[in-house]
Amino acid sequence: MKALVINCTLKTSPEPSNTEALAGVVVGQLEEDGVQVDVVRAVDLDIAPGVTSEPVREGDQWPSVHERLLDSEILVIASPTWLGRPSSVAQRVLERMDAMLSETDDDNRPVAYNRVAGVVVTGNEDGAHHVISEISGALGDIGYTVPGQAWTYWHLGPGPGPDYLDEEKGRDWSHSTARAMAANLHGVARALTDRPLSAPPG
Repeated sequence: MKALVINCTLKTSPEPSNTEALAGVVVGQLEEDGVQVDVVRAVDLDIAPGVTSEPVREGDQWPSVHERLLDSEILVIASPTWLGRPSSVAQRVLERMDAMLSETDDDNRPVAYNRVAGVVVTGNEDGAHHVISEISGALGDIGYTVPGQAWTYWHLGPGPGPDYLDEEKGRDWSHSTARAMAANLHGVARALTDRPLSAPPG
């Protein structure tokens, strides 16, 4: 089984990413359960604005991400919170994924069917549940199955403060929730592999 984690931080590599660090706890649990995990930092790629899986212009690297999406049974979107909302990078990723609404497999099922998705959020200000709801809702629209408690987050309340990598407070809860998230994603992904959804009735 394969999983893809798309880190939607605004920080380019090799700058440390708080969001990637927390997502790493999910990655660790998935790998412990035998899942092969691929991590993409979207801001490092040239992803053009658009709502198509095909290249928008020369050099557009979204098609390679789209291929990884179709090669994975599990998807994790990880985003920081900015102004109480998902990052602009997360929004661009979701906009490109919008094309998957009209893509079907050989059995006429939407390509996101029988795949599961979850969300990781970090940030100093409150708004994590709003970000989780926005991203989870979009992934559900596309056709992903979002299991119960398929998210984790870390923040220290409203206003500025230390970053996840600089503060131990709150990590235990975030980490235990991340491990539960990974287990739920893996469990539902296995269930859908054993008993896949059929194409929706016409």
